[in-house]
Amino acid sequence: MRSDPIRLARRWSAAAPRAVAALVMAAVIAAVLPGATAQEKAAEKKEPLNPAVIASARAKGMDPHEKVFQESSYPTAATCGACHTQIYKEWSSSSHAYASISPMFHKFEQTINDLSSGTIGSFCVRCHQTVGTQRGEERQQPLWERSQVAREGVTCITCHRVNQEFAKTNGQRIIQTGDISKPVTGTGKGSVINQVIAQKDSYPIATSPKERGTQIHLGVVKFDQIGKSEFCVSCHQVAVHPGIKLEVVWDQYRASPSLPAGTTCQDCHMGRVPGIAAGYARAPSAVINGKEVNPQRKHSNHAFYGPGYSIAHPGLFPHNPKAAETKIQDWLLYNWRSGWGEADFEDKVEKGDIKAVFPKRWADRIDREEARELIKENLALLEEKRKLRKAVLENGSRLDGPFFDTPPAPGADMKFTYIIKNLNPGHNLPSGSLGAQPEIWLNVALIAPDGKKVWESGYVDSHGDMADLHSLDVRAGKIAHDDQLVNLQAKFLTQGVTGTDREMYLPVNFDFDQLPFIRPAAVPTTVLNHPPGIRMEQRSIPPLGQRVASYTIPSKLMTQPGKYKLAVRLRSRAEPMYFMKFVKATAEMERSMNQWMVDFHERTSLFNVK
Repeated sequence: MRSDPIRLARRWSAAAPRAVAALVMAAVIAAVLPGATAQEKAAEKKEPLNPAVIASARAKGMDPHEKVFQESSYPTAATCGACHTQIYKEWSSSSHAYASISPMFHKFEQTINDLSSGTIGSFCVRCHQTVGTQRGEERQQPLWERSQVAREGVTCITCHRVNQEFAKTNGQRIIQTGDISKPVTGTGKGSVINQVIAQKDSYPIATSPKERGTQIHLGVVKFDQIGKSEFCVSCHQVAVHPGIKLEVVWDQYRASPSLPAGTTCQDCHMGRVPGIAAGYARAPSAVINGKEVNPQRKHSNHAFYGPGYSIAHPGLFPHNPKAAETKIQDWLLYNWRSGWGEADFEDKVEKGDIKAVFPKRWADRIDREEARELIKENLALLEEKRKLRKAVLENGSRLDGPFFDTPPAPGADMKFTYIIKNLNPGHNLPSGSLGAQPEIWLNVALIAPDGKKVWESGYVDSHGDMADLHSLDVRAGKIAHDDQLVNLQAKFLTQGVTGTDREMYLPVNFDFDQLPFIRPAAVPTTVLNHPPGIRMEQRSIPPLGQRVASYTIPSKLMTQPGKYKLAVRLRSRAEPMYFMKFVKATAEMERSMNQWMVDFHERTSLFNVK
């Protein structure tokens, strides 16, 4: 939030004559924010090392400045964003930027660590918090104890400071350390960094720590793999110890038409059109002190188009340098859903119409209002993200129908089909993380001539789950099982003691094996083609394939002559509710998961029954 002098001046100016107030505010801002570079201002805000920290470090035989050196050796995305503004904004709401913040990741990661007595170690965090893992941060450290760069998840240096090809290594990459001046890796195509350095006074930039000007990286090392699909493999093809794969997108891509065609992951997920290899936009590679660098360079969009989304507090995500000035613990106390900081809410609090008790950090109205402005900025970014998510889903699929077997007639069963087509040539619909987590299902409803819904498939229970075997309401007998459900979600099948299969949300049979992901198979998977007792049932649609969704509406529901409506939509959600309950997600997490889900290919068809 704003510094104390500005806040005090703002309060005083509210009661002062307008002209006097303006002079006071100008004087205060000039005193607090002198004409220095953004980096100098940031440096002024840094607190000196605490003497107790120095003493503790020396007692342990450590260099007390090690933390400072480490932080300067791992530049943050916010630092890079000073020049790469457009890229930073795109990245700030991406799933890469969300990797470390995600409350669902933390709940899941802690759950499986508990189940396996901690034996999975850094298996998950080395992709989700690569920099933090390399810096030696403890796996279980909460976000507020981690470094800023570790909280950025898959940040700039996670990709652009890697210079070795690691392939299928489950996230084991080595980030090259160095301050902001050290070179970054890239394809090398169209780089004009040497021209910028040669004209450093016109920007101006600093080429040594002693010079004034914007600090930038002073070179680009050509690294061909960063422009290839292989670069994505080490985090997007994940196998676990029993021999089963949680992420299979590389296997799908390797068998798809995109591979021989030369279409890369980057072409669809970083190109001009979400989900389609339609070329790249053009934009400056950087803007230094208001001056564009290489304005017509090929622009790789760092939103990394995909269906994933955030359920974190909007003060914490998307990444926002202004919001980062407030502690994570304080943001978690800010009740944004209750209207804090909104003019109407705050006026009613002052009048006594609303009785509210605020935490000490948010006791001041001005603080709440300033926080609300940041919340609004981030919610706007999440809405932009929602549009991109919908675009990538609609661009990569098609829904045709309904096709009737026979003309609908009163007193007869009505049979019809829809055809779901995967237009994506690169991987299945859906693909993505953890195999059995991404959900896409078809929701179809019949509305009778009197306007009442008489039939539906793809409906959800009171928790938001589909009415399948995992639904708590179905198990309790509160709602009927959806016998005609068309669900593209993959399922893990585990073998019970009696040899029968059942659907599970993890590749673990909790009946007799309480230690997931650690026990090697007694029989080689090469013999059985899958781990003994575990397999994955893919229900997704392969590249350029299709699925026919067939439905039958019983004759007893087709008694009224007149105009009927068939409403249809495909629904996409990142996590099932039953899985969220399994990892002990909070009610707020569940609410956000349902709130931000996407419906696509929605439409209504009219037909007459005579």
